Amino acid sequence: MSEQKSMLEVANPFDQKQIDAVNLVGWNTIDKWLSTATDLHKNRRNWLPTYKRIEILKKVAKIMEIKAERLAFQIANEGGKPLMDARIEVARAIDGVEISIKDLSHLTGSEIPMDLTKAGAERMAFSTREPIGPVVAISAFNHPLNLIVHQVIPAVAVGCPVLVKPADDTPLSCKSFVNILYEAGLPEEWCRFALCDIQTAEKMATDNRVAFFSFIGSSKVGWMLRSKLAPGTRCALEHGGAAPVIIDTSADRKTMIPSLLKGSFYHSGQVCVSVQRVFAPKSLAAEIAEELADGASKLVVGNATLPETDCGPLIRPREVSRVADWVDEASASGAKIICGGEKLSKTTYAPTVLLNPSHNARVSNSEIFGPVLCVYSYETMDQAFEQANALPFAFQSSIFTKDLGVAMNAIHQLDASAVMVNDHTAFRVDWMPFAGRRQSGYNTGGIGYTMHDMTQEKMAVIRL
Repeated sequence: MSEQKSMLEVANPFDQKQIDAVNLVGWNTIDKWLSTATDLHKNRRNWLPTYKRIEILKKVAKIMEIKAERLAFQIANEGGKPLMDARIEVARAIDGVEISIKDLSHLTGSEIPMDLTKAGAERMAFSTREPIGPVVAISAFNHPLNLIVHQVIPAVAVGCPVLVKPADDTPLSCKSFVNILYEAGLPEEWCRFALCDIQTAEKMATDNRVAFFSFIGSSKVGWMLRSKLAPGTRCALEHGGAAPVIIDTSADRKTMIPSLLKGSFYHSGQVCVSVQRVFAPKSLAAEIAEELADGASKLVVGNATLPETDCGPLIRPREVSRVADWVDEASASGAKIICGGEKLSKTTYAPTVLLNPSHNARVSNSEIFGPVLCVYSYETMDQAFEQANALPFAFQSSIFTKDLGVAMNAIHQLDASAVMVNDHTAFRVDWMPFAGRRQSGYNTGGIGYTMHDMTQEKMAVIRL
């Protein structure tokens, strides 16, 4: 029985004008793709040898370099990320492909000593790593190319067939990347562009043929899908948080303020590790909030495809309304709006700085995923640590100080997967481990770490 094709319209999130339309894939097709992926993995004679995968990955990087400006414009056009930042995303994505090539040489087994007891005597043993099997990846909108690279390239590099579903808002970058893989010589059956509806995506992720599930998105959806995974399916979940920054009295404010502005308003705050909660000494909090507001009010908000834009639109108009509701709630409960606090249009919200919102307000205890920065005053450093660690999720955090003792204490006290010293919480390079704690995620991201998770160890024991 043939499937009835339906189309997904893709619009620029700033002016809501349609820029393209993409075919949605139905379950019948995905079912066939999963069967093909399973057969590819089971038939070991048809596995792509490592040298062939490296040849393909090298070509992928070269093609991406040639198409870099086109890819950057596509990111800005469909996802609303300012062009200046979209170009950086493309450069990172190319680096990610090259990192996977380098990390293949480190994806090795080891010798296991056997004669530590009499029972193991006259034997030798070693381990190797093999691809785990079919991978399903579901991705988010905010880095529509680089997130796809982080989920798909590790699978391609280690030899796992992969089906990838991009976010509905930003499928074009994913489609372009999958086509680049084909152009570089990867047979189509090894990577499928699986744009589908929510029901089909859930069915695909939870199918018992899936060996590894990679998810980037909301914690509600991620944990729900994990609870439904087939027995034996491994997974990695990357959600979000409300990243805390603690400011010490000794902090260098000349370098700190620009760093916090970038970390908070980059992509209009639509980043899982965006600076959201800043804890400053009581005597300095208002002054620091004013300095941040002075910088935030100068940011240019507009169409992300224009080179002068600092902050683009939120991904959907309903997100603008939600952010406005949260800020209004915080203001009504006592927060002082230092700058912003208003819709600029149905698709944009002004970069906003709030001073001392209630800790019960949603801007204080949930991820806002918008251009809003909250500054809180603290009496003691221990109080700051307590507030920073108070939420049920934790990802990256930060401390600004010139005092080494304060820095080391913060590294110890902050409940986070990474503590940045004198840098904003959104800092990342693509070879470092990247992981949320508690409700913020499960397992560890980063190109090399994902490659390791998409393989499994096999041991050989030889009796001499």
